[in-house]
Amino acid sequence: MSETQMNKSKTALLLIGLMASLLLSALDSTVVSTAMKSIAGNLGGMQYYSWPFTIYMLCSTIAIPVCGGLADIYGHKPTFLIGIATFLTGSCLCGLSQTMVQLIAFRGIQGIGGGMIVSSVFTVVADMFQPVDRGKYTGIVTSMYGLASIIGPLAGGFVTDFFGWRWIFFMNLPLGAAAITIFTLSMPSFKSGETKKHVDYIGIVTLVFTLVPMLLAFSLAGNMFGWFSVPCISLFLVSVVMLIIFTFVERKSENPMLPPAFFKDRAISICFLIAFFSQALMFSAIMYLPYFVQGVIGSTAATSGLVITPMMLGLLLASNVAGQFISRVGKARLLSILAFLIMGVGEFLLSTMSVGTPYSRAIVFMIILGFGVGTSMPITNVNAQNAAPKQQIGSVTSSVMFFRNIGSTISSALYGVIMTNTLNSGLAKLNMHHLPEKIQTMFQNTQIITNAKAISEIRAKVPSAYLNYFDKIYQKAKIVLAASIHTVFLFCIGLAVIGLIGALFLREAPVIWRKK
Repeated sequence: MSETQMNKSKTALLLIGLMASLLLSALDSTVVSTAMKSIAGNLGGMQYYSWPFTIYMLCSTIAIPVCGGLADIYGHKPTFLIGIATFLTGSCLCGLSQTMVQLIAFRGIQGIGGGMIVSSVFTVVADMFQPVDRGKYTGIVTSMYGLASIIGPLAGGFVTDFFGWRWIFFMNLPLGAAAITIFTLSMPSFKSGETKKHVDYIGIVTLVFTLVPMLLAFSLAGNMFGWFSVPCISLFLVSVVMLIIFTFVERKSENPMLPPAFFKDRAISICFLIAFFSQALMFSAIMYLPYFVQGVIGSTAATSGLVITPMMLGLLLASNVAGQFISRVGKARLLSILAFLIMGVGEFLLSTMSVGTPYSRAIVFMIILGFGVGTSMPITNVNAQNAAPKQQIGSVTSSVMFFRNIGSTISSALYGVIMTNTLNSGLAKLNMHHLPEKIQTMFQNTQIITNAKAISEIRAKVPSAYLNYFDKIYQKAKIVLAASIHTVFLFCIGLAVIGLIGALFLREAPVIWRKK
């Protein structure tokens, strides 16, 4: 359905609803991260601190491809509404949680709804607008990611401080209820007219058993068990075996969850690759630039959290510009190449930072990287959607989002390995034998050496005879930390090069231009 089949006011209302829905889902992670310390303190279970994030990511990633396949069968509107309702149910239950275990379980429900929302939003954009206009509106909707990253930490802190952490979940209810009302009253059915035969239940089951072990391995390795431990290797082996079974099942299925044809079409498969690597590159900065600003430059935790804002502003601007460019000119391949060139330059500039790098320069580097990431984001959805048959719009859109999620999961784990190994190796070489044993132990704890306030408090208790030596070791520890982050960004230059090479092979999908 194109916008010519809907009046302008209804189109505008639906677009607002789509943006509000994506903002609702995108805000959740940033808001919760700010409040998590208060939540753990209230509910107990500090040992499960990371699980509310892990379970949300796990359930969301699994829900995305499953939702896309079901939406193509039962319709995009009911799937979208069920997704929002599931998310709101999970939000309400999270707010009512009495233990950390309950919160973890309810965050899983919320993650399923969040995955359905993310998948459905971009599918509905493809339903609402002609291929020629998809880029423009995809860019507008995509900018909600940047907006969520900017206002999320501030909103999370404000709500937690003045109303309590439970309200970061309850505040989703009115916004979600408004979105459901808008879509129920205004959204067409978007039926393609082609009835599919059956749900690929075997494909769903095998996909779930492929993803769960892999995501658990990448999320927990290095924390709960080692990378070369029996649990980790076993999880990867199960995932590989199930992937082989899933591939065989999909080839035989009449209605596959992830159609094999997608991987044979360079207009679609290269979009998967672009989504994977662009998300991986974005997460390098999200994870380690605040770390650098706080631990090396020495800014406060609040400042280091806000340093992501310039990157998201660059992403917001670039996603809109790129979306407009695709709608008016096309040239998806050229934009993809340009995006990875900019991301590569951004990662290179970030890799040049040292202990003496001023805060303002780090912000400029972030804006450059954000502009590259934002340029790539509309391309993946629009080009893949334009290349897929109309009856598979849901599947192809969810597949792009799925590879984007996988990119963040796998890259986060790889960055953690690189960071941990280089940091431990560097700290082990520091000659600290003149310092008291307690202070030596402190310098081995990255949570302490990256906290300027904690360092100041410890320094105040150090005997004056040791102060000069303490300051020298602390300066060397910051150099080691900077070098470790430097290694992560250098690794990302290689990822940008791989993405660039892949973009060279992107086939531009044909666009049906509007008749004047």
